[in-house]
Amino acid sequence: MSLLETIGLRALHRCDPERAHALSLTALRAGLVPLPGVITSPRLETRLAGMVLPNPVGLAAGYDKNAVALAPLLRSGFGFLEVGAATPRPQPGNAKPRLFRLTEDRAAINRFGFNNEGACALSPRLALRPKSPVPVGLNLGANKDSSDRAADFVEVLATCGPHIDFATVNVSSPNTEKLRDLQGRAALSALLSGVMETRAQLERPIPIFLKIAPDLAPEEIADVAEVALTSGIDGIIATNTTLSREGLKSAHKAQAGGLSGAPLFEKSTRVLAQLSKLTEGKLPLVGVGGVSSPEQAWEKIRAGATAVQVYTAMVYEGLSLAARLARGVDAIAAREGFARISDAVGTGRDRWL
Repeated sequence: MSLLETIGLRALHRCDPERAHALSLTALRAGLVPLPGVITSPRLETRLAGMVLPNPVGLAAGYDKNAVALAPLLRSGFGFLEVGAATPRPQPGNAKPRLFRLTEDRAAINRFGFNNEGACALSPRLALRPKSPVPVGLNLGANKDSSDRAADFVEVLATCGPHIDFATVNVSSPNTEKLRDLQGRAALSALLSGVMETRAQLERPIPIFLKIAPDLAPEEIADVAEVALTSGIDGIIATNTTLSREGLKSAHKAQAGGLSGAPLFEKSTRVLAQLSKLTEGKLPLVGVGGVSSPEQAWEKIRAGATAVQVYTAMVYEGLSLAARLARGVDAIAAREGFARISDAVGTGRDRWL
C-alpha cells in the first residue's frame, strides 16, 4: 500500500462509513486513485463458466451498486467485476445509519436493503462501458415491496442482460425481509427456471450464477447443490454476508444486518468446500468472504473456488488490494509448482470438511 493510499484511507475512516464509500467512488471517478491496469499472466488467466478472466480475483457486488465507476474499476487490477445489486425499480433502501465499520474485527455490518437507482438507470451505463478483457456482471435483486420477487429477477435480467457478461441471482441478502426464503428447494427451482428461460431469450446467452448465504444447514446446502446442478445455471458464489456475531469485539457487533470481512472467512470457506464436494467439479464456484491476503485467496482456491471476490477488505487495505492479491496468488502458485491457478482448485478441500 502506498503512502498516498494510507493517508487516503485514514481520511476516509474519519468519515461516516456510507459517506466514505461515496467519497471513494468519487475519488476513483475523478482519477485521484493510482490504477495498475489489467493484471494477468499465463498462470493467472482463468476460465470461469466460459469467460476468460485475466486473473481470478474479482470485485464483489455492493461496492459499485449503480455502475458509475466502471471505467476506472476495469483498470484497477481485478480480473472480473460484479456491480449492483439492481432491482427493477429504484429504491432508497433501509433507513440510515445502515453501514458500520468493525475496525477491531476487520469487518463491516450493513443493512442497506438493495438501495439502487434501478435497472433502467444501470443498463445504459453497462452498455457504454469501455472495452476491456475484464468481464462485468450484474447482481440481480428484488424490490422490497414486490409482490412477485421471482419476477423481479427476470425483469432485471431482461433489462440489463444484453449489456453484461454474467448475472448473479442474489437470494441470500439478509437485508430484504424473507428474501432468503427463496433458497428453499421448491422456491429456488421455480425462480431459477424463470431466470434461465429469460437467459435463453437473450441474443447472447450469458452465464448465470447463484449467490447463497453462509448460514445454511448442511441439508440446505445439499438442496442448493442439487437444484443448481439440475437447473442449468453456470456456477455458485459462496457466500454472502452472515447473521452470525460469534467472536466479535467491536462496539457495533450488535447492529442488525449482514456481517462481512475477516470473521466470515472460515464459515464461508467451509460452505465453499462442502459445495465443491457435493457438485464434484461439475459447477465452478466463486469463493467470497473474508479474503484480505494472497494466502487467504489461495486457501479459497484450494478449497474449491475457481475464482474469488473481495470487497470489505478494501475498507482496510485500499483498492490496491486487487493487484496485490492477483500478484500474490501468482507467486504462491509458482512457488507451489502449479503451471496454472486452475490446477490448484480443490486440492486442499478436505481440510475444510
